Amino acid sequence: MGTAPTLHRDDPDRAPLAGHTRVTREDWLAHARDTLVRDGAAEVKILTLAERMQVSRSSFYWYFRSRDDLLQALLAEWEARNTARIAEHCALPARNITEAVCNFFRCFVNPAHFDSGLDFAVREWSRRDEALRARVDAADSARIAAVTEMFARHGYEAAEADARGRILYFMQLGYHALDVREPIETRLARVAPYLKGFTGEDPDPDALAGFVADIAAIGVT
Repeated sequence: MGTAPTLHRDDPDRAPLAGHTRVTREDWLAHARDTLVRDGAAEVKILTLAERMQVSRSSFYWYFRSRDDLLQALLAEWEARNTARIAEHCALPARNITEAVCNFFRCFVNPAHFDSGLDFAVREWSRRDEALRARVDAADSARIAAVTEMFARHGYEAAEADARGRILYFMQLGYHALDVREPIETRLARVAPYLKGFTGEDPDPDALAGFVADIAAIGVT
């Protein structure tokens, strides 16, 4: 017999799983999420997940009624982890539009706030599921509304707030969809001109400096 694999929980502060350690609902979700991101929704299977965790398949039913129940839990997590977080960041207090847009960026540069892999996996899944596509469309509408309202709070007229909100949101999603890879120094050097393009105003230097300091603090690379 080989050595049992180490299975990592979603919470890095908790001990890893090993062997036949009893798993939790969060462990099932973490492995299902990893499988969804890596292999797609079709591969999120109860038996496969149980084998990877080296636990009985019957333990799944302590936490979920069915595979569909698990998939719905993943979608609920996606909405809470991504859509709700974007709305929360757009609603944060800001002294000016520079700080507001930097708050929007803060959501995306920290993987604890926005899971780009999960977002892309759900979108791929929705290409083959009309009901899910409607749910994704609703999520995008809610996100765009939050960004648009952010611009409106800082004095932009409705039509301009809508246009700038869409430009900012679609750019950010495209950045992740294209899997753009560039040094953090290059990314930060572009923040000021990006802000000028997104807002139509010269960036507030204090708000920009605060954003750069936050990036350094969380160790984005």
